[in-house]
Amino acid sequence: MILYLNPVGGLAGDMLLGALLDAGAPLDAVRSAIAATGLTGWRLEAVRVMAGPLRATRARVEVDDDATERRASVLRAMAALARPAPVAALADAALAAIAEVEGRLHGEDPAQVHLHELGGHDTLVDVVGCAAALHALGVTAVHCAPLPLGSGTVRTRHGLLPVPAPATLALLEGAAVRGDGPPGEAVTPTGAALLRAAGTRYDPPPVMTIRATGYGAGTRTLADRPNVVAAILGEPPGPQGRHVVLETNLDDVTGEVLAHVVARALDAGADDAWVTPAVMKKGRPAHVLHVLTAAERAGELEALVLAETGSLGLRRHDVEKVVLPRSIRTIELRGRTVRVKDGPHGFKPEHDDLARIAAETGAPLRALAAEAARIAAEQSTAQSTACTPGRDRAT
Repeated sequence: MILYLNPVGGLAGDMLLGALLDAGAPLDAVRSAIAATGLTGWRLEAVRVMAGPLRATRARVEVDDDATERRASVLRAMAALARPAPVAALADAALAAIAEVEGRLHGEDPAQVHLHELGGHDTLVDVVGCAAALHALGVTAVHCAPLPLGSGTVRTRHGLLPVPAPATLALLEGAAVRGDGPPGEAVTPTGAALLRAAGTRYDPPPVMTIRATGYGAGTRTLADRPNVVAAILGEPPGPQGRHVVLETNLDDVTGEVLAHVVARALDAGADDAWVTPAVMKKGRPAHVLHVLTAAERAGELEALVLAETGSLGLRRHDVEKVVLPRSIRTIELRGRTVRVKDGPHGFKPEHDDLARIAAETGAPLRALAAEAARIAAEQSTAQSTACTPGRDRAT
């Protein structure tokens, strides 16, 4: 999934988190990742607010510990405990970026950097929360419009500093910026660090099929624009048309290696990967490894399959892939959030979300799946009834 950000009013960690939640990231998954760090005394809510004329989501963080000073190494050690592992990796990369620029600015070893305004609970909640939301949404590429720099000064422990603050400017090296932002701090160090850790590209919106949108609200009210960042989720081009299936017969590869290759192929961008049983010459049991991919990625995945399996060859078949339109919505099921794929012929709840609820409640997975599909269908019917012809409303 591609994420394109339009920082209309600026970008902060809580604004990005609000936008991702508004676009469909499950709040329960975000909370679970944060809880895995061992952080206590915090609460995270997704609050619907009006940001000027726009309906948006504000990620509201409340903490019992108001201390704002910690060593960066302490926050990184906690972030490393987040689960799943890709969430920990992205969160740690963002905190490492903050430690690196603070160390450079103050002439300190990044491992010994003492964070002042950025050392509080809310920094860890924002960073791990955004990493978890990106993972839950399946985001593999982040693009962003030019960031507003803001103007004026900001008060810090070191006194008044120009906006953007030096740490923010250092974190924005390589980013595209613009000078028409609102007065005050428009981009925070946390927001800039998250963009850097995610490998953000600053360019026009990429070609994609839009699947969901969300708006994350900041806390300030701006005179000339809504204080939001818009998050647009889309699928890359080429879901239909020419694809390639790679196949190879394997009779000397263990099940563990087969599972590893399937996972690596999917991580490398394959549309799908699977294994089927087969019987080869002389009655030898074997498996056939299949990898479905867009034609432009076939060479990369071919090399991966051959290197991981040790096979001396494989087959390539050109195929035509047909994909029906779908969107992702979220529903409430037994007090928890579930993502549901909405297609032309029905609804499919996300298995990972259902499995988590089944483990927490003890309810049968099949029963939860049927209940989630029923709720999604009822909501869809209600929305269709409400949006009758001739009653369009301005947004």
